[in-house]
Amino acid sequence: MTDTLTQNMEQHLQDEMEVEKEAEHACCCGSTGRKKNRSGDEKQLLIHRLNRIEGQIRGIRRMVEEDDYCVDILTQVSATSCALNSFTKELLARHIKGCVTEDIREGSEEKVDELVRLIQKLMK
Repeated sequence: MTDTLTQNMEQHLQDEMEVEKEAEHACCCGSTGRKKNRSGDEKQLLIHRLNRIEGQIRGIRRMVEEDDYCVDILTQVSATSCALNSFTKELLARHIKGCVTEDIREGSEEKVDELVRLIQKLMK
């Protein structure tokens, strides 16, 4: 049971990382070469969220290194997963309100199609 739970959690984390990578590509940045100009406030908000998530990940690693109780670690993993989901929702909302809306105003639907593909990936 524990092995199955661990495998499921590892697979879930891998899936989330893949979705996050794909979301980067779909949100006008990353290896596609496309860029998104963000305001200083927007960058700060997103970076602040990522810093908290990074701290949570370091905390989980410390807990494992210190042989903390499994339930305590799993609770922290769950909190980190929620924080990453919140980051994803925030970034997605900003993408829709900015990139997608701008594309529609310009008479194109390219980013709408891209958004549909992204949402399908995020919901798997």
